[in-house]
Amino acid sequence: MLLSSTGEAPEDMGANPNQKPARKNRFAVKRGVIPPSSQVLLFHPDQWEKLVEAACLNRPLGNGAKYAFVKQLGGAGDGGRDVEARLVPNLLKGQWDLYQGKHYDHGLTPSDVFKELVKFFKHLAAKTYPEPRYYYLCAPRGVGNDLHELMTKPDEFKLRFLNDWKAEKTGLKGRAAELTSDLEKLVMAFDFKNIIECQTRDILKWHALDRKAHFDLFGIEGERGEDPLTPTAPAAHEQVYVEELLKVYAEVSGKSLTLDELMASDSCGEHFQSQRTLFYCAEGLKLFSRDTHGEAEFDALLDMVLTGVGPKVKSPRHKTGLDRLEAGTSGAEQLVVNDSVLAPKLRPGDLPGTCHHLANQKRLKWVK
Repeated sequence: MLLSSTGEAPEDMGANPNQKPARKNRFAVKRGVIPPSSQVLLFHPDQWEKLVEAACLNRPLGNGAKYAFVKQLGGAGDGGRDVEARLVPNLLKGQWDLYQGKHYDHGLTPSDVFKELVKFFKHLAAKTYPEPRYYYLCAPRGVGNDLHELMTKPDEFKLRFLNDWKAEKTGLKGRAAELTSDLEKLVMAFDFKNIIECQTRDILKWHALDRKAHFDLFGIEGERGEDPLTPTAPAAHEQVYVEELLKVYAEVSGKSLTLDELMASDSCGEHFQSQRTLFYCAEGLKLFSRDTHGEAEFDALLDMVLTGVGPKVKSPRHKTGLDRLEAGTSGAEQLVVNDSVLAPKLRPGDLPGTCHHLANQKRLKWVK
């Protein structure tokens, strides 16, 4: 840990508590692009099922758990399960969830669902698959009022389904003969409270956990907020690159410097704080990357910068650490990184600041 000349860790002084909070990173739909909740209404049914599959892959199940296996099965031979999501690797009773995707131009009605339930129970009877934990109804326009009211009363829902099957009502015309006594027992044993509406907002929320895929699919772009303020004294996460800078200034001054002495120095103090400002410029870019594209994109940018400035920093012409530091930061400033998805959001100071992030990762050194 960095210590001041008093032997104590410097205080991590952040923003003034009376100061207005900085504008945070946020997200905006690109000009001319409609919101995701409206876009899904225009999806092809297969696109909708793929979205449900991708959302299930991301869905948090609590305690950091996710599904062990997720697969889209929609189409002929799917057995009435558009997406199969398992809690464990094997397909076992009560250890998987069935997602039924229905992309209609209206909210789901009992007629829409009853015929799917007939298919579902026939496959249970045929042992195509074991009984799932939950049977989720996924429709971009949701469940209509009639079906919603029915689903709030599971026992009533079950009896209505069975009676309408026998009477060939509610979309089940000509299907009464399919209801065998064994099938009826199977329906009676099934808990209809496990038939649940999976709301579109939840599907979109889970899908958005993979920000890059979500933003690419729906045409969303991040708006970069204000960069974090540079605290008065270095914070713990600055330790490595600050120690590298201390070596540079010790070489310049010809004597070892404590952090307090460096910050009070007329010759080096201002330069030191300017380098910390660059670090926090890049820190703002890192936070933006985390919030919009994932931290891997910032890491990829660091790799690009290292490739670009590494030869300059390591040039044998440089005799001092300050020479190498300035070669790195000025070289980074001149780099063109159009291959990075972060390129459109770069600000002055970002690329030079990445040099200090590289030093913080011990990938660049200024003093040999």
